[in-house]
Amino acid sequence: MGYDVQKSDQDWRAELSTDEYAVLRQAATERPWTGELLDEGREGIYRCKGCSAELFRSTTKFDSHCGWPSFYDPSSTDAVELITDSTLGMVRTEVRCAACGSHLGHVFDDAPQTPTGDRYCMNSISLEFDPAE
Repeated sequence: MGYDVQKSDQDWRAELSTDEYAVLRQAATERPWTGELLDEGREGIYRCKGCSAELFRSTTKFDSHCGWPSFYDPSSTDAVELITDSTLGMVRTEVRCAACGSHLGHVFDDAPQTPTGDRYCMNSISLEFDPAE
């Protein structure tokens, strides 16, 4: 897919920390319960760490007890790209930033307590938080 934000691998490596690059560009996963945004409770917008595109709003964040920030809906239908991921011997749905293709996490349909039933399980390191003023 052609993304609106395109950078060379060299540019990504220069702009991101080693851990950020591993997650956003190589689809690694941060350890559970370690992300800075897991317990973020303020109102605001969650943006892509790679390109600052708006991805999620705090109004859709919920505590799923899984160890990663979880949301039940992206901020708009075209904010994220969903891709079948069959790595690690299972089939999951990978979530990427629709603007730059950065790996964000995975979405699961195991949250019946939410309005959508979905749990967008995101790597904290893939996101930046923009608090409401």
